[in-house]
Amino acid sequence: MVLYNFKSIQVVPTGKDFVDIVLSTTQSKTPTEVHKHYVITRIRSFYIRKVKFVQQTYHDKLTKILEDFPVMDDLHPFYGDLLNVLYDKDHYKLTLAQINTARRLIDNLAQEHVRFIKFGDSLYRCKQLKRAALGRMCTIIRQQAASLAYLEQVRQHLARLPSIDPSTRTIIITGYPNVGKSSIMNKLTNANVDVQPYAFTTKSLYVGHLDYNYLRWQVIDSPGILDHPLEDRNTIEMQAITALAHLRAAVLFMLDISAQCGYTIKQQVALFQSLKPLFANKPVVLALNKVDAVKYEDVDAEDRALLEGLVAGHELPSGELPVVQCSALTDVGVADVKQKICDMLLAQRTEAKLQGKGSQAGVISRLHLAMPKPRDTTERPAFIPESVIEARAAGAVKATLRKKKQEKELKKAMTELALDDGMEREQPGQDNAGEESEKTMAEKERKQEEEDLELYKQGILPWMDRTKDREEYLLENPHWKYDVVPEIMDGKNIADFVDRDIWEKLEELEKEEEIREQKEEEEKQNDDWEPLTEEQLTQLGDIREKKVMIRLLNTKKNAEERRRYLNRTTAGERSTDDFAAHLENLGVDTEEARTTSRSAARSASRARSLSRVGRKREREASEETKENERKRRRSMSKSELRHERRDLRERSNTPGPGTGFRDAKQKFLAARIQKKGIWQRNKEARAGEGDRHIPSLMPKHLFSGKRKAGKTQRR
Repeated sequence: MVLYNFKSIQVVPTGKDFVDIVLSTTQSKTPTEVHKHYVITRIRSFYIRKVKFVQQTYHDKLTKILEDFPVMDDLHPFYGDLLNVLYDKDHYKLTLAQINTARRLIDNLAQEHVRFIKFGDSLYRCKQLKRAALGRMCTIIRQQAASLAYLEQVRQHLARLPSIDPSTRTIIITGYPNVGKSSIMNKLTNANVDVQPYAFTTKSLYVGHLDYNYLRWQVIDSPGILDHPLEDRNTIEMQAITALAHLRAAVLFMLDISAQCGYTIKQQVALFQSLKPLFANKPVVLALNKVDAVKYEDVDAEDRALLEGLVAGHELPSGELPVVQCSALTDVGVADVKQKICDMLLAQRTEAKLQGKGSQAGVISRLHLAMPKPRDTTERPAFIPESVIEARAAGAVKATLRKKKQEKELKKAMTELALDDGMEREQPGQDNAGEESEKTMAEKERKQEEEDLELYKQGILPWMDRTKDREEYLLENPHWKYDVVPEIMDGKNIADFVDRDIWEKLEELEKEEEIREQKEEEEKQNDDWEPLTEEQLTQLGDIREKKVMIRLLNTKKNAEERRRYLNRTTAGERSTDDFAAHLENLGVDTEEARTTSRSAARSASRARSLSRVGRKREREASEETKENERKRRRSMSKSELRHERRDLRERSNTPGPGTGFRDAKQKFLAARIQKKGIWQRNKEARAGEGDRHIPSLMPKHLFSGKRKAGKTQRR
C-alpha cells in the first residue's frame, strides 16, 4: 500500500504565469463593461467584485499549493529525513511559510482596498483603486517567483521518488559501490536497474518486488556507501543511511571477495563495522558476491581471517551471522540468498507479532486452557431430579403422538392428491359440452363420493359429506351444484374468494338487523307527535308568505343597485373644456385638439358633410396656428422659455385623476421606492444586456493557418 502519493501534487506555475492565469480568469469570469452614468453604487459594486474575485482566486491557488505539499512533521520519519537530505528541511519550511505570508498579505490588501472603493465618488476614482489593488497583489506574487520555482523543482523530484511502504516486508541491499547490488536486485526482483562497470551508477533508491512463500516482499536497492564519517557523506550516500536508519527491514550486505570493485576486503569489513549500529534489531545476511571470479577457498588467509572474525563478532538473536556465497553473473547461490533472508525476516516479524500486547496473537499466547484430572476411581454421575425425568418422558410421548399425527396428515394429503389427479384425467376435453356433459360430471362426482366412502370404511380417509353443502348452492343451472370446483380460475385462486365463516357472519348481521328494527319500533311507540291545530296552520302559512315577500324585495333592490352603477350620467355632463383642462394639467398641448373638436361640432350641425375645400381650409388654419406658436417661442427669451418649461414640468408632475396618486409628494415617494427596489441589483453588478460580451479573445480566423508574405501589423 502506498503511504504517500506525491505524484498527485499539481504543477506550480512561475510568478509571471501565475499572474497571467489569475488576470485572464478574472477577465473571463467577471463583467467587463461599466459606464460613468451608472448609479455610483453599481460602479462601486462592479470594481469591488473585480478586487474580491482576484483575491479569492489567488487565495484558492496558494491554498492548494500549501495543502498539496507534505508537512515535514506529519510524515513518516523515513520520508521526513529523506526530504531533509534531498531538499533541506529549513529551506523547504521557509518557502512554504513565504507562500502562506503572501496569501495573508493578499487577503489583507483586498480587504483594505474594498473598504476604500466603498467611499469612491466617481468611476475614475473607483477604477484607480481597483488598479492599485490588482497591481499590488501581482507585485506580491512576482516577489515569490523564486519560492514558486523552488517548489516546482521539489514537486518534480518528489514525483520521481519511488513508492516505498515503511510498514511492509522490506529487504535493503547495501555495501560499497560497484559490488553487485543492482545486479543481485535484478536477479531477485522484476526490477530493471541500470548496471554499469563503474562506481555510483545508482544515485538514488530503487524499489523492486519479489514473491516468496505466497507473500509480497519489497526490495530496495540503495546507492553505494563509502567508509568515512557521517558529516562527510554526500546526498547520494545519505539516502542509503536514511533507509537503514528508519526502515524496519532485513539487511543484505554485499561483499565483493574478488576486490574487482576497487575496494579491498579489509575496507569492506571496516564499512560493515562502521554501519553496525544501523543493523541493530535487524536480520542481516552477508552475501559474498562474485564467487565466479574468485572462490572463497582462493582468498588470502588474512582476508579469510577478517571474514571469519566478522562472522563471529556479529551475533544475532537466532545465532551467528549467516554467510551465503553467490554470483549475480552465473546465478550461483541467488536462490539461497533469497530463501535465507526472507526466512529470517519472516521469523522476526512473526515473533514480534506474538509478543505484541495489542495484537490478537499476543492475547492467544497469554491464554491457558486448564483440563481437570481425576482424583480417584469413584464414579460420580450427574444428578437429574425426578420432575425433570418425568417432564422429559411426557415430552417424548407428546413428540411421538405429534409425529404420528403428522404422518397421518401427510398420508391423507398424498391420498387426496392422487385422487385429484385421477379426477383430472377423467375430465372431458370440452368444458361447454352442454347439459348432457354436466350430468356426466355429476355422475362422476357421485362415483367419487362412493370411492371416498370405501376409503372411509378402510380407515384411510375421514367421513366427509360433500353433497350436504352442494344441495344449498344457488346457481343459474342446478346441475352445476355437483361440478368439480377448480383451484385456479381466470388466473385467480378460488380459495381467496371462499369465506369459511360466512354463515356465522350472516347470523350476526341478521341479529343486528333485528335489534335495529326493534329500536325503531320502540322509538315510534314513544314518539308523542300530535297534529297541528287550525290556528297553528294559519300562522305557518303567514310565515311562509312573509319569507317569499322578503326574497322578492331583496331581488328587486339588488337589480336597482346594479342599474345605478351601470348608468354613468356624470360622464355626459363633463364638457370638452373640462377634458382640455385635465390634459393641460398633464402637460399636453390641447390647442390643436380644440380646433379639431370645434370643426367636428360644426360639421355635425350641418345638413351635409364638409367638402374637400372646407377640410383643406381647416388644415391650413391648423398649420397657421402651429406656425404662430413657433414664432412666439422664437421671440421669447431664454428665461421665459425656462419658466414655461418649468411650468409644463410642474403640471406634468401633478398627478391627475386615475393615476393612483393623491398629490405630487406621493408620486415622488413612489418613484423613490421604485429606485430603491432596483438598488440591490445595481449593487451586485449583475451582467445585463448592456454589458459587453467577448465571445473569443483569439479568433481562429486571425490566429491560425499558414502565414503568408506581407506585413503583420494587423496581428
